[in-house]
Amino acid sequence: MTPVQKIALGVAGITSLGIGAFILVAPHAFYAGYGIVLGQEPSLLSELRAPGAALAAFGAVMLAGIVRPALRQAAVIAALTVFLAFPAGRVLGLVVDGVPSGGILGALGLELVIAGFCLFAFRRSADPAITGFATR
Repeated sequence: MTPVQKIALGVAGITSLGIGAFILVAPHAFYAGYGIVLGQEPSLLSELRAPGAALAAFGAVMLAGIVRPALRQAAVIAALTVFLAFPAGRVLGLVVDGVPSGGILGALGLELVIAGFCLFAFRRSADPAITGFATR
């Protein structure tokens, strides 16, 4: 694994783990940062905490892939999945729902930067043992 790949997984992993953990333990505070006021409805909070836990878990896998060779391919897949899916969902939301708050647009920008960095770090010319992509 190259230093750039380790940095990409580190940035993606810390971001995913941090955001996911914040949503999991303090959804009111997290969403207030975007100007979203949550009520006390247990079903809504459960629906927010569950993907927060998943995001944190994916972040942990990304970070583990830096030090555990057996987890490297799973870590790359997790990083690319998270940081391509989140912006894709936000862009769909832009088209269908309209323009969200500046904080959400900022999150979209950050996600696109991390996605680009991961795509660069794990491009086809990278080590196929890590990425699973065959070189031509």
